Amino acid sequence: MELYNKLSAKQRAALIKKAGGKRLTLSFYKYHIIKNCELFRDHLYINWSELDVLGRIYVAKEGINAQLSVASENFEKFKKTIDQITFLNNVRLNIAIEHDNFSFLKLKIKLRKNIVADGLDSLNIDLNNTGEHLNAKDFNKMIESHETLLVDMRNHYESEIGHFQGAILPDVDSFRESLPIIEKTFEEHKKSKNIVMYCTGGIRCEKASAFLKHKGYDRVYQLDGGIIEYARQVKDQGIENKFLGKNFVFDQRRSEVITNTIVSNCHQCGEKSNEHVNCANEACHLLFIQCKSCSTKYDACCSIDCQKINALPFEQQKHLRKGKGNSNKIFKKGRSEVLKFKKTSS
Repeated sequence: MELYNKLSAKQRAALIKKAGGKRLTLSFYKYHIIKNCELFRDHLYINWSELDVLGRIYVAKEGINAQLSVASENFEKFKKTIDQITFLNNVRLNIAIEHDNFSFLKLKIKLRKNIVADGLDSLNIDLNNTGEHLNAKDFNKMIESHETLLVDMRNHYESEIGHFQGAILPDVDSFRESLPIIEKTFEEHKKSKNIVMYCTGGIRCEKASAFLKHKGYDRVYQLDGGIIEYARQVKDQGIENKFLGKNFVFDQRRSEVITNTIVSNCHQCGEKSNEHVNCANEACHLLFIQCKSCSTKYDACCSIDCQKINALPFEQQKHLRKGKGNSNKIFKKGRSEVLKFKKTSS
């Protein structure tokens, strides 16, 4: 069996639309020493291709980080393929709050040095010594304490559209940048305060809390299952929801609503908005927040220059892009100089 996608994203989307069924979007992770990553990857690809699983999965010696979608009628079969792997048996699956049949359009299982880029290769961190996991009820109680410092372990463009009230929001572009910042910020509270952290699904907090424990912090806690599991618990148990806004996700959905509070603004006009878009100019593709009014005004582009380019015939656009790499604005995620109301770095 060929271990690659035979269909383009466009072809796959057409098949999903024709099938008409419902697909579930979910994620899971597990830190565990994998001795033969190539063999493990191939095993997953063969089994999951047969079940029409689509998604982005990272495999490394330290474990697996998976974000994917599966047809609802294949979910139990998919779950069985996971449970048959000893270290993944009964692993928690974070089911998305909002589903989209087109959240993923290809199956990509990639080998990585780490399942989350953290820059901690030189440190011998014990991932069995992590911060204490808190369920939604205990989390709500602890963050109300004056003895608690709450920190968002996500990137600036994630926390910009949604976060817990009172959380410290490191102004970083990557998880790698956040670790030395939180260590320095909390140094004086190493022994005296509760350090409570959260992220999307929990994977970054596992590593970050282990990092702080490694550095000698005593009172380290993490939101079990992240924002996704928290949202499920507060709904199922009738607990107060202390999250404000949307949860950013790394797939075609871009976000899912946790509460209806809008905490961010359009990067072009400054009006309240929480809709992340990619600039329609393929040579730019900048991720930024744009309201409906500005989307109409700029034809879904981030600037007048991009709007002009995007209005050109397709072949002319291709000619202009020929020989040029992708603009580095792709990686700036809302920090481009063309955005008048962008979130600025401190």
